[in-house]
Amino acid sequence: MKGCSIVAFATLLTAATATGLVAIGLWRAPAPVLAPGSELSTAVGQPVAAATVSEPTPLPTPSPTLEPTATPAPTATPVPLYAPAQPAAALTGIRHEWQTWNNCGPATLAMTLSYFGSPLDQAAIGAVLRPFPDDKNVSPHELVDFARGQGYEATLLVNGNADLLRTLVSNGLPVLLETWHEPEPNDGLGHYRLLVGYDDAAQQWTLYDSYDAAGLVSTDAYQGIRMGYQQLAAWWKVFNRTYVLVYPPDRAPQVAAILADFGADAGRMWSDAEVRARAELALDGNDSFAWFNLGSSLVAQGRTAEAAAAFDQARSMGLPWRMLWYQFGPFEAYLAEGRTQDVLALADEVIRITDSIEEIYYWRARALLVLGDSAGAREAVQRSLALAPGFAPAVELLAALPPAG
Repeated sequence: MKGCSIVAFATLLTAATATGLVAIGLWRAPAPVLAPGSELSTAVGQPVAAATVSEPTPLPTPSPTLEPTATPAPTATPVPLYAPAQPAAALTGIRHEWQTWNNCGPATLAMTLSYFGSPLDQAAIGAVLRPFPDDKNVSPHELVDFARGQGYEATLLVNGNADLLRTLVSNGLPVLLETWHEPEPNDGLGHYRLLVGYDDAAQQWTLYDSYDAAGLVSTDAYQGIRMGYQQLAAWWKVFNRTYVLVYPPDRAPQVAAILADFGADAGRMWSDAEVRARAELALDGNDSFAWFNLGSSLVAQGRTAEAAAAFDQARSMGLPWRMLWYQFGPFEAYLAEGRTQDVLALADEVIRITDSIEEIYYWRARALLVLGDSAGAREAVQRSLALAPGFAPAVELLAALPPAG
């Protein structure tokens, strides 16, 4: 698909309104003032007789001759790359779309790109990311790859937090979140949402949602839905607080500065997520999502034995029945630890409910190949590619399989 043009984006910080809602921009800090140093002088004493007990009389101290000094040139104060989070903020200029069947990923990405001027809609994006109409999952890395293909910068991260989200939105950056959605008890599913605003006083986020209409800001023109801080925190936690940032290349320094100041870089995010999961488990050892997040964080660090044990704990406590439609850490950990039959059992359990997830067939193919079943592995990987022809891991696996015969 040809790339689309990017509308340049810039925002200026204005004074807060009576409601506390602000426009976005830059903030200047005052330059520090350094006090000059002090001159030191000494006195010379006069010698006295041996019987004299009075203090010596000092000689006059000559006045020093001062050399003329040049006036130092003023030092420019660096302009911060971003503004601190405000008590409330809201982004506008986003085109909302109600999703078609199973299309929340392309729909939410279309809304994200529209903020930066892209005309692409969910149909155009879905034609690339979901060529098979019943595909149940578009993974975050697929959204990132598509956005980059359109000329944008895009970053996939985990272990986000509310302070970081507020700072991003305050600086004119919408955030695409991978969350849970549970319209009925025990019937949850993965769902993307676009974070576009917040209000600390009300303890509410504003989200552009392609599916959920609960909590609409307005029943007239779409302005998003409101969701309490605690509710979003619970649903975001299911996916280890995964988020995607998409932005024009000229805003890369600003994004990098924000992420660096919040310690949200790819080099440490998994180790930080591990620490966070362990802290949550110290408070509640029966937290199945914390166990699962611990497993995901460990497998990403290559510690597959520990990861497999964490996933075992999460599964023993009970997980939503659609959990493995979207997150595949257990397959990787179990296969690395030689638990091939567990990989097959998990894959077959998912396939029994739906046969429309390419990642499941990929892991099934990997397990069959370990067991020496090349024909079965080829059949599974071909099914994976039928669902998603561009799925790179399956393409590589197919190329590595022994010739059919």
